[in-house]
Amino acid sequence: MAVGLCGPESALHFDRTAFPASPRIDNKWFPLTPGMQYTTTGTVTSAEGDTERTVVHSVTGLTKVIDGVKTQVLWDRDYADGELVESELAFFAQTESGDVWLFGEYPEEFEGGTFIGAPNTFLSGISGAQAGIAMQTEPRTGTVSYVQAHAPAVGFLDCGAVFKEHEPVCVPTGCYDDVLVIDEHNPLEPQVGHQRKYYSAGTGLVKVTAEGGENQETLDLVKAEKLSDAQLQEINQQALTLDQHAYQVNPDYATTPKAEVATQSSGGK
Repeated sequence: MAVGLCGPESALHFDRTAFPASPRIDNKWFPLTPGMQYTTTGTVTSAEGDTERTVVHSVTGLTKVIDGVKTQVLWDRDYADGELVESELAFFAQTESGDVWLFGEYPEEFEGGTFIGAPNTFLSGISGAQAGIAMQTEPRTGTVSYVQAHAPAVGFLDCGAVFKEHEPVCVPTGCYDDVLVIDEHNPLEPQVGHQRKYYSAGTGLVKVTAEGGENQETLDLVKAEKLSDAQLQEINQQALTLDQHAYQVNPDYATTPKAEVATQSSGGK
């Protein structure tokens, strides 16, 4: 058990029976509705200069069992100066009481358009990795930090804390009056600094900023759209292909059940 990884009272209390048989993620701060796609754009500033970054988050209709829990699959594509640098599957599930948990990530890395590996893969229950809380049911300022996930084999530890509530924020998709700000950091990598993630009820992530650290990253939500049924089915197929490739790449991943298509309709045309 992770005792105090993110400070006092931050031990993880993972209970498989707290999750429903089929995933449904409707936490107002972190909704994952199959067929929704969110695009964020921004800049990463480092000693080498600025890089334009675009991340496309696609909520697939796939499910995958991780650590005995059926999770929902999110597919992220990360572009630097227009070139794909990472394609990632991330696995989430929500407890009956409303906490959203992260169960693992499979991030494929690319260089010059060529796949170079997925060294930062972690899956809850394998190689000491533990699922953690991606978003609380009722986040409040003044509460203790919590573990978002822990994977010692790859040096992954994300700690979250509610930094602010009721913040006004404007991004290209509009202005939001009641934004929740979560401070995130990895105590194992203090040189990275902190991220501040801004969430709007009903939408989810709308902004990312940096506090300290070697690289300064900012991202704003520029598009939130419901895909058509045909688009969702294409997204499902591409994510399935990524899931299948992972079995050839990562021995840990090869021990998990294959992803399955659970939803093919977004409610769109």
